[in-house]
Amino acid sequence: MNSTTRTFCRPLLRRTAVAIAMAAVSVCASAALSPFTLNPGGASPSLVGPSFTADNVLISDFSTVTFGGGGAFTDTGYLAVSGFQLGGLTLAVPGLNSTYGLYIKFAGAGTQTAVNPALTPAVGSFSSLTYTLYGYNGPAASFGFSGNTPTTTAPAGVALASGSLINGSVSSVPTGDGTTFTPSANAALSFNVAAGQGGFFAAPPSFYNIALTAFTNTTSEVEAFDGGFRIRQGGGSFNFTSAVPEPKTYTMLLAGLVAVGFVARRRRA
Repeated sequence: MNSTTRTFCRPLLRRTAVAIAMAAVSVCASAALSPFTLNPGGASPSLVGPSFTADNVLISDFSTVTFGGGGAFTDTGYLAVSGFQLGGLTLAVPGLNSTYGLYIKFAGAGTQTAVNPALTPAVGSFSSLTYTLYGYNGPAASFGFSGNTPTTTAPAGVALASGSLINGSVSSVPTGDGTTFTPSANAALSFNVAAGQGGFFAAPPSFYNIALTAFTNTTSEVEAFDGGFRIRQGGGSFNFTSAVPEPKTYTMLLAGLVAVGFVARRRRA
């Protein structure tokens, strides 16, 4: 299997909701992540840190989702890069969040099932999503909110890359207590290296042109307010490829998340 091809397993068991959920989770687990080498010193202006090789970016989500009529929503915020992985193991990346930092600023919109997410599972899709990856020198920035507006102390720094939506899905699953829920999102996005920043993206020489991202959140990370909710330090990942997964991949994963919520509620009942 080469680094630009992703193979997704097919579920073998379909008799129960647990089987569906496990099959959907295996979609992510069976994906062959593409390795890449980043060189902070190759950025322009340079960032203070040595080069390293990884295959997955770990990110913390600080964002606000606001609902409009008919299930329409907007999603804006910051994704703070908290670490990197290689082969499923977390790397010790010298300098990250001490001498330099990385973060993503994004804005998106879409529609999902017009229901109370604390009572009924919901699914939907993005209609737009844009982002910019920034790097900056200095100690780790903080991320949070001013009211419902995401904020950061990170400087504007240098824009390293940007992109926009190819396809993406969202879902939410009630936890069963009538008041809380767990939202998730997945997206494939274009990935465009900024002019003059090819030195940061050291390998492969012709860097990947697609980014894949996925998020799931626990109830402790979701803060509901009238008309929407905040995600404070939600969990997510960001990795690269040059081949777009089929949309049904996201559908399978989201169906699995709904099934997990259903099974959890049945077990608590």
